Amino acid sequence: MKKVLITGGAGYKGVLLTEALLKEGCEVTILDNFMYGYEPVLGFANEKNCHIVKKDIRNLKGEDVKDHDIIYHLAAISGYPACEANPHSAQTINVHSTESLVNLLAKDQILVYASTTSIYGKSGQEQDEISRPTPVSMYGVTKYKAEITCMQRKNSVALRFATLFGVSRKMRCDLLLNDFVYRAVRERSLVLFDCDSVRTFLHVRDAIRAYVTVLHQTEKMLGEIFNVGSNDMNYSKLDLAKKVREFIPFEIIESRLDDLDKRNFIIKFDKVKKLGFEPTVSVEDGIKELVHLYSWYQPYNIFKTI
Repeated sequence: MKKVLITGGAGYKGVLLTEALLKEGCEVTILDNFMYGYEPVLGFANEKNCHIVKKDIRNLKGEDVKDHDIIYHLAAISGYPACEANPHSAQTINVHSTESLVNLLAKDQILVYASTTSIYGKSGQEQDEISRPTPVSMYGVTKYKAEITCMQRKNSVALRFATLFGVSRKMRCDLLLNDFVYRAVRERSLVLFDCDSVRTFLHVRDAIRAYVTVLHQTEKMLGEIFNVGSNDMNYSKLDLAKKVREFIPFEIIESRLDDLDKRNFIIKFDKVKKLGFEPTVSVEDGIKELVHLYSWYQPYNIFKTI
């Protein structure tokens, strides 16, 4: 039985990864500071092979990591808005805590780093793993610095995920497609900045499948970086908004102002495809499940009128 540690295990991907690894027969430890609450992990409370540790990644010690075969490092300040709002935390959590984690690991421990295609910036060109990343946001810069740190050790894998979408037991509404559908359902309008900029997308459940792929194809993946997504899921923001409008009517407002989160790229995913990995959930299926979710779900707000 493999012993696995998931930093940020109570997050959007972390809770689904925990569920998947328990099904794989792993012994899983969730390490999280639970800044967004405990509810996402309550379903694991009675799982005998799941251990839950409340701890901030910035306070990581050797005893937190020493008994694990694989460490999935997901803990981070994620996304452009969160990093811009918390620049100091973005540096200390995304960069410095990753450096501390790497220094605590033994040589034979496997580290799987949750990277991002955001590091490709606004090139406007096709990008693969050989392309030189040119991050333009604090989020992209800090994630790229952390990736470099992780890949300086032998037994590491970096997964550069496309922009995620879809439903999780710990929901994120700030992700681009999730946000588009939420605004379409709740506000009946959507303001688009940099309409023609292109992003690439991946359902969160397919991201989990990529993490599990490392479990089964470890030797092929160690020391390597993989873009994780699909060559068929590169969309401009305008095309994506029109795709949402196929399922629910709303107004698309094209702004002349620039997007503060400047990203524009087309990603190639041939390398991960050679491992047999291909996404199984389409953008269309993701939109359907999000429309259903937002028909009744609203993010919790302590100021809500009752």
